[in-house]
Amino acid sequence: MALHLLLLQFAFYLIFTTVRYDYRKEKRTYLPENLEIKWDNLEPIFQELLHREINSSEELEAWLKNRSELEAALEEDFAWRYIKMTCDTANEDLVKSFQYFATEIEPQIAPLSNQLNEKLVASPFLNQLNQEKYFIYLRGVKKALALFREENIPLQTELQVEQQKYQAITGSMSVTLNGQEYTLEQASNFLKDLNRETRKEAWESITNRRLEDKDKLEELFNKLKALRHQVALNAGFDNFRDYMFESLGRFDYNAQDCFDFHDAIEKEIVPILAEQAEERKKALQLSGLKPWDTEVDTSGKPALKPFENGKELIDKSIQCFNKLNPVLGEKLAIMKANGFFDVESRKGKAPGGYNYPLAETGAPFIFMNSAGSFRDLTTMVHEGGHAIHTFVTADLELNDFKHCPSEVAELASMSMELISMDHWDEFFTDPEELKRAKKYQLKDVLKTLPWVAVVDAFQHWIYTHPEHTTQERTQAWKEIFTRFGANFVDWTEHSDALENLWQKQLHIFEVPFYYIEYAIAQLGAIAVWKNYKENPEKGLSNYLDALKLGYTKSIKEVYKTAGIEFNFSASYVKDLASFIKDELKKLD
Repeated sequence: MALHLLLLQFAFYLIFTTVRYDYRKEKRTYLPENLEIKWDNLEPIFQELLHREINSSEELEAWLKNRSELEAALEEDFAWRYIKMTCDTANEDLVKSFQYFATEIEPQIAPLSNQLNEKLVASPFLNQLNQEKYFIYLRGVKKALALFREENIPLQTELQVEQQKYQAITGSMSVTLNGQEYTLEQASNFLKDLNRETRKEAWESITNRRLEDKDKLEELFNKLKALRHQVALNAGFDNFRDYMFESLGRFDYNAQDCFDFHDAIEKEIVPILAEQAEERKKALQLSGLKPWDTEVDTSGKPALKPFENGKELIDKSIQCFNKLNPVLGEKLAIMKANGFFDVESRKGKAPGGYNYPLAETGAPFIFMNSAGSFRDLTTMVHEGGHAIHTFVTADLELNDFKHCPSEVAELASMSMELISMDHWDEFFTDPEELKRAKKYQLKDVLKTLPWVAVVDAFQHWIYTHPEHTTQERTQAWKEIFTRFGANFVDWTEHSDALENLWQKQLHIFEVPFYYIEYAIAQLGAIAVWKNYKENPEKGLSNYLDALKLGYTKSIKEVYKTAGIEFNFSASYVKDLASFIKDELKKLD
């Protein structure tokens, strides 16, 4: 069984309405409806699957469906434990509930899941299955068999528990500004203030708070790095980077392709952002940009305010999706009616924003830390794209068919950020404000690419230098960050903040190497949007057709169905960057 890592952190924020919309709840045909997820109840089910006699390809398919049902039940149980825990990172009972699954159930499942994979691959009826239908799934099973090592089970359990500590540490962070306490997400709104001193005070408060836990997070990461390296060694790899490329199922590209992509971003995107930084400096009438000058609107207008509170964010998002396609709006309405949102920032809540598919329910849960900013709007439509993906793949036959690689999952979300823009008038009734929002979004699309390259290149360095010291890691970060522009600001008086920037990236701690996918998918999303602008009906139809495939086809085939290329060459980066620049000019 594979508990799909989707970097997802969630909490309860139940929005009750008088209407209860229906969603597709998977009906169990194999498991008891009231099955309590504890090992004494689970072991007999695993043993039955393991020892069941299979005498035909039809019986093998039935066995696959029964196994899939078990995996879906386990995944949803794990999901809710995770959701509740990250809702309140200080709640020991919720932490213990999550840790029970991680330490008492998952380690028991791992060897039996491997044995089930062996049983499947050894079946004399395997070749009688529809090879086109099961190719991607069986390829993944065989890869899992090749990577499995019994001695890695306790290490992976320890990693599950240790990684959660990042949320506990960062979830407790807050600052006081003007006599009021704010979470870091809430305080970041002051970075958009027109008053430079206000921005500076906010930035310094946030930075100093992060620095308070710098050593604690360095120590945590050193432990994670050592555990991950040992997992790789046990599996027969020289380093964790190579292990993760195999584990993530990167069948369509390799490490050198990533390096080439980094080079393309440095060559084609960084110069564009450098020009924009110069324009920002002139517009703000500054001799140089400081770290607190990058978010304020250069028009001299107050920060965009697309909504007032979490309920309004959800309601406006439903209307936005409804204008794009009524069926899409209905999906978010279903989530609202059933309490599948947690959107507002609060102390003690885990950081970030994510969509978590609920495997049996057939609907997702959206979590985010909104604080009334424009960024929250883009986060919502991003996670809304993931949510639509969850809904349209709910009826796929096997649970594993829904486990899309990140290059596909992020295509769903990042495309939605762009194709939903024409309906952002739900958030901005003033045409000039709407234009500002679109310009901000398109600039952010380009800004995403260098940061992704930095985080990805940094992780390549970390895990191919497993014996490095904390000081060497700091130096590597500075060099990589500088290569991609260092946000085009003057860090002279804030070297400690620059050195610590990487610690704010959750992925580095919790889901290593899950990041280059954002840049790959960002290129794909630009191409999807380009198609949508040329022919909205066909562009949206191709996008949804691609999402419905789940992971029953290769990444390249999914992208082709969307009407785009799976391509991150320098020439492709240049072409799509030029398209974005042209669209920005149209908004001037």
